[in-house]
Amino acid sequence: MNETINEKVSAETATSEEWQPKIIGFLCNWCSYAGSDLTGTSRTQYPPNIRIIRVPCSSRVDPAFILKALQTTADGVLVSGCHPGDCHYITGNYYARRRFLVTRELLKFVGYDEKRVQFSWVSAAEGAKFAQVVKKVTEDIKELGPLHHLKKEDIK
Repeated sequence: MNETINEKVSAETATSEEWQPKIIGFLCNWCSYAGSDLTGTSRTQYPPNIRIIRVPCSSRVDPAFILKALQTTADGVLVSGCHPGDCHYITGNYYARRRFLVTRELLKFVGYDEKRVQFSWVSAAEGAKFAQVVKKVTEDIKELGPLHHLKKEDIK
Protein backbone atom coordinates (compact mmCIF):
# COMPACT_ATOMS: atom_id res chain seq x y z
CA MET A 1 0.00 0.00 0.00
CA ASN A 2 2.77 2.47 0.98
CA GLU A 3 4.70 1.68 -2.18
CA THR A 4 1.68 2.56 -4.26
CA ILE A 5 1.29 5.89 -2.49
CA ASN A 6 5.03 6.60 -2.84
CA GLU A 7 4.90 5.76 -6.53
CA LYS A 8 1.95 8.10 -7.01
CA VAL A 9 3.69 10.89 -5.12
CA SER A 10 6.89 10.48 -7.12
CA ALA A 11 4.94 10.37 -10.38
CA GLU A 12 3.09 13.58 -9.45
CA THR A 13 6.35 15.23 -8.42
CA ALA A 14 7.98 14.23 -11.72
CA THR A 15 5.11 15.68 -13.75
CA SER A 16 4.95 18.88 -11.69
CA GLU A 17 8.68 19.44 -12.26
CA GLU A 18 8.23 19.15 -16.03
CA TRP A 19 9.07 22.39 -17.74
CA GLN A 20 6.05 24.52 -18.61
CA PRO A 21 6.33 27.45 -21.02
CA LYS A 22 5.43 30.98 -20.02
CA ILE A 23 3.38 32.72 -22.67
CA ILE A 24 2.41 36.40 -22.66
CA GLY A 25 -0.86 37.07 -24.47
CA PHE A 26 -1.61 40.59 -25.69
CA LEU A 27 -5.36 40.51 -26.30
CA CYS A 28 -7.58 43.15 -27.88
CA ASN A 29 -10.13 44.39 -25.35
CA TRP A 30 -13.11 44.22 -27.70
CA CYS A 31 -12.74 40.77 -29.29
CA SER A 32 -9.98 38.45 -28.11
CA TYR A 33 -10.17 39.40 -24.45
CA ALA A 34 -13.95 38.93 -24.56
CA GLY A 35 -13.33 35.59 -26.33
CA SER A 36 -11.00 34.51 -23.51
CA ASP A 37 -13.63 35.61 -21.02
CA LEU A 38 -16.21 33.49 -22.85
CA THR A 39 -13.81 30.56 -22.64
CA GLY A 40 -13.69 30.98 -18.88
CA THR A 41 -17.42 31.41 -18.38
CA SER A 42 -18.06 28.40 -20.65
CA ARG A 43 -15.65 26.42 -18.47
CA THR A 44 -13.68 25.37 -21.52
CA GLN A 45 -10.28 24.04 -20.49
CA TYR A 46 -7.07 25.43 -21.94
CA PRO A 47 -3.45 25.37 -20.77
CA PRO A 48 -2.75 27.71 -17.84
CA ASN A 49 0.55 28.81 -19.35
CA ILE A 50 -0.73 32.10 -20.76
CA ARG A 51 -0.63 35.40 -18.87
CA ILE A 52 -3.05 37.81 -20.45
CA ILE A 53 -2.43 41.52 -20.92
CA ARG A 54 -5.51 43.38 -22.14
CA VAL A 55 -4.78 46.11 -24.68
CA PRO A 56 -7.29 48.58 -26.21
CA CYS A 57 -6.53 47.30 -29.73
CA SER A 58 -4.08 44.82 -31.25
CA SER A 59 -2.56 47.75 -33.15
CA ARG A 60 -1.40 49.16 -29.80
CA VAL A 61 1.05 46.28 -29.28
CA ASP A 62 4.44 47.81 -29.86
CA PRO A 63 7.15 45.40 -31.10
CA ALA A 64 9.20 46.60 -28.12
CA PHE A 65 6.59 45.00 -25.82
CA ILE A 66 7.13 41.67 -27.57
CA LEU A 67 10.91 41.94 -27.39
CA LYS A 68 10.76 42.96 -23.74
CA ALA A 69 8.54 39.96 -22.93
CA LEU A 70 10.92 37.58 -24.71
CA GLN A 71 13.99 39.11 -23.07
CA THR A 72 12.64 38.96 -19.53
CA THR A 73 10.21 36.16 -18.68
CA ALA A 74 8.30 34.79 -21.65
CA ASP A 75 9.10 31.75 -23.74
CA GLY A 76 6.50 32.83 -26.28
CA VAL A 77 4.09 35.64 -27.13
CA LEU A 78 0.58 35.59 -28.55
CA VAL A 79 -0.97 38.72 -30.05
CA SER A 80 -4.67 38.37 -30.75
CA GLY A 81 -7.17 40.84 -32.16
CA CYS A 82 -10.45 41.24 -33.98
CA HIS A 83 -11.05 39.64 -37.36
CA PRO A 84 -10.19 41.92 -40.29
CA GLY A 85 -13.14 44.23 -40.89
CA ASP A 86 -14.50 43.82 -37.33
CA CYS A 87 -12.14 46.21 -35.54
CA HIS A 88 -13.78 48.49 -32.99
CA TYR A 89 -11.49 51.26 -34.26
CA ILE A 90 -12.21 50.43 -37.94
CA THR A 91 -8.63 49.83 -39.17
CA GLY A 92 -6.64 48.94 -36.05
CA ASN A 93 -6.23 45.27 -36.88
CA TYR A 94 -4.99 46.15 -40.37
CA TYR A 95 -2.21 48.20 -38.76
CA ALA A 96 -1.57 45.30 -36.38
CA ARG A 97 -1.30 42.82 -39.26
CA ARG A 98 1.26 44.97 -41.08
CA ARG A 99 3.18 45.62 -37.86
CA PHE A 100 3.19 41.91 -37.08
CA LEU A 101 4.69 41.03 -40.49
CA VAL A 102 7.52 43.51 -39.90
CA THR A 103 8.00 42.32 -36.31
CA ARG A 104 8.20 38.70 -37.46
CA GLU A 105 10.98 39.59 -39.90
CA LEU A 106 12.80 41.55 -37.20
CA LEU A 107 12.59 38.61 -34.79
CA LYS A 108 13.87 36.20 -37.45
CA PHE A 109 16.76 38.61 -38.16
CA VAL A 110 17.67 38.74 -34.48
CA GLY A 111 17.54 34.95 -34.23
CA TYR A 112 14.21 34.08 -32.64
CA ASP A 113 12.23 31.18 -34.02
CA GLU A 114 9.12 32.57 -35.67
CA LYS A 115 6.89 30.12 -33.75
CA ARG A 116 7.72 31.95 -30.50
CA VAL A 117 5.53 34.88 -31.52
CA GLN A 118 2.14 34.11 -33.00
CA PHE A 119 -0.76 36.22 -34.14
CA SER A 120 -4.43 35.23 -34.29
CA TRP A 121 -7.89 36.61 -34.92
CA VAL A 122 -10.43 35.67 -32.25
CA SER A 123 -13.82 37.33 -31.91
CA ALA A 124 -15.82 37.76 -28.71
CA ALA A 125 -18.08 34.84 -29.71
CA GLU A 126 -15.21 32.40 -30.32
CA GLY A 127 -14.39 31.09 -26.86
CA ALA A 128 -13.69 27.59 -28.18
CA LYS A 129 -11.36 29.00 -30.83
CA PHE A 130 -9.46 30.94 -28.16
CA ALA A 131 -8.91 27.71 -26.23
CA GLN A 132 -7.66 26.00 -29.42
CA VAL A 133 -5.29 28.89 -30.19
CA VAL A 134 -3.80 28.79 -26.67
CA LYS A 135 -3.39 24.99 -26.88
CA LYS A 136 -1.62 25.28 -30.24
CA VAL A 137 0.68 28.08 -29.08
CA THR A 138 1.53 26.17 -25.90
CA GLU A 139 2.31 22.98 -27.87
CA ASP A 140 4.48 24.94 -30.32
CA ILE A 141 6.44 26.58 -27.51
CA LYS A 142 6.82 23.26 -25.65
CA GLU A 143 8.21 21.78 -28.84
CA LEU A 144 10.81 24.59 -29.04
CA GLY A 145 11.79 24.32 -25.37
CA PRO A 146 12.77 27.07 -22.94
CA LEU A 147 13.95 30.34 -24.42
CA HIS A 148 17.56 31.18 -23.52
CA HIS A 149 18.38 33.30 -26.59
CA LEU A 150 18.93 36.97 -25.76
CA LYS A 151 17.53 36.72 -22.23
CA LYS A 152 18.35 39.78 -20.20
CA GLU A 153 20.40 37.82 -17.61
CA ASP A 154 22.60 36.48 -20.45
CA ILE A 155 23.37 39.94 -21.89
CA LYS A 156 26.16 41.69 -20.01
